[in-house]
Amino acid sequence: MATTANNPAAAKSAASAERAHAATVRMSIADIARFLQDNLGQRLTARITNINDPRQVGKWASGDSAPRQEAEDRLRAALQVFQLIQDAESLYTARAWMIGMNPQLEDEAPLTVIAEGRFKDVMVAARAYVDGG
Repeated sequence: MATTANNPAAAKSAASAERAHAATVRMSIADIARFLQDNLGQRLTARITNINDPRQVGKWASGDSAPRQEAEDRLRAALQVFQLIQDAESLYTARAWMIGMNPQLEDEAPLTVIAEGRFKDVMVAARAYVDGG
């Protein structure tokens, strides 16, 4: 296995992962909900958190209410992955990557896998994508 010192691509993805993590832990849940709502839409953001009413995402984004812990965990995971892909590529690529079928996730969309609570699987797939694999 190559270390980041010997592999510039791995060093880049490690730095991107650190930036994505830092952004995720520094943002309020309202800011996270707003970002995901703005970039994925209310329906997809609701799907990530397994709620039936997409308008609830708007309430979280405005700070009128807060999600339950399980939903917050999913929102934070989605943001971290989204930020990792966006940092390496672009906003539009990150959105497409989140909603598209992914061969590393048995052709499931990353947002669906996050909704299932398989955060680590999605992060592994995101890092592989950023590393070019």
